[in-house]
Amino acid sequence: MTAHERPGTRPGDVLLAVALALFAAAGTAGAGRDQPQAAPLDAWTYVLTTLAAASLVLWRGRPLAVFAATSAAVAVYLGLGYPYGPIMITAAVAAGLLAASVPLRTVAIAGVADAVVLVAVLLVRDVVRAWPEALAHVLGVLVWTALPLAIGVAVRTRREAAARVREEQALRAVADERLRMAQELHDVVGHGLAVIAMQAGAGLHVLARDPAKARAALEAIRTASRDALDGLRAEVVALRGGAPRAPLPGLADLGPMVERVRSGGLDVRLDVDEVDGVPDDVAGAAYRIVQEALTNVLRHGGPSAGALVRVRRAPGRLVVEVGDTGSGPPADGLVEGSGIAGMRERAARTGGSVAVDGPPGTGVRVRASWPLDDDRPDGAAAP
Repeated sequence: MTAHERPGTRPGDVLLAVALALFAAAGTAGAGRDQPQAAPLDAWTYVLTTLAAASLVLWRGRPLAVFAATSAAVAVYLGLGYPYGPIMITAAVAAGLLAASVPLRTVAIAGVADAVVLVAVLLVRDVVRAWPEALAHVLGVLVWTALPLAIGVAVRTRREAAARVREEQALRAVADERLRMAQELHDVVGHGLAVIAMQAGAGLHVLARDPAKARAALEAIRTASRDALDGLRAEVVALRGGAPRAPLPGLADLGPMVERVRSGGLDVRLDVDEVDGVPDDVAGAAYRIVQEALTNVLRHGGPSAGALVRVRRAPGRLVVEVGDTGSGPPADGLVEGSGIAGMRERAARTGGSVAVDGPPGTGVRVRASWPLDDDRPDGAAAP
């Protein structure tokens, strides 16, 4: 426990000290009756047991000083020949609190020092006794000291391990969020640039003979670039922590997005069933997957490619399909780049899956599917 983590005295600390003091006051007399060979009880007996317990009030701020004070009171108590009793429980509590609060090196040094002092006191106290009895007393006191120290170290180790796990989880969450933002940037900017490239090509093609169509292409470029810049700006601001992330687009936004792609010359048809009640995170993932699939058609489908986007709700599932009539994957098979990997990750984070296939020369089909309602896995998170 570091200095800035140590709060002041709490009511529970006072209650602990009072309880141990009262227990010592009530139990020491009985211990004395069971140990007739011990020194008779007097006022100093209860002064020492009370001081040992009272010091625990300050353990949060000064655990080492409290352990030293308690150990000193116990050493004096035993050195004066008073009976073994509840004061040993107070010492054990102080040892456990120390071990749970300070580094292991400090615990080891304090424990060894305390053991040396107590052994010396017990040897002097029991010098006139038979050695087997004296050895039993020494071993008993050492166990009362070592066991709570070991327990305290175990508690501290477990607490530190849990703190490390929480820190690693926080770092992982930050990394996941940055990855999500990177995917958003990839999808938004990549789609915008693909549309701009197609519109620019169409505009150049008709520039000389049809200025009106060239103007329309330029206006489409302006709209696509503005949308891409707005999306880029929003994600960068969110990455810097300056503003909350804008809401994800959903299935209702597929129409305008498809229209932008269609205005660039790609023949895209949209077929959307009634899909009310789809969770927002699933709808957002479906939108981005359609966007990425159409971007891939713009990039790789060829000049004569067309595409069909179908969104339907099967029993208990949402199914999104994007198929194109482009050149399809190369003869040696489909090469999955960052776009397809991003689609798979988006679907997986929202409890769904993505399949991409298509033989060469017949286009590529992207099929994404999510369970809905009670079929949806627990813990699925927004992309």
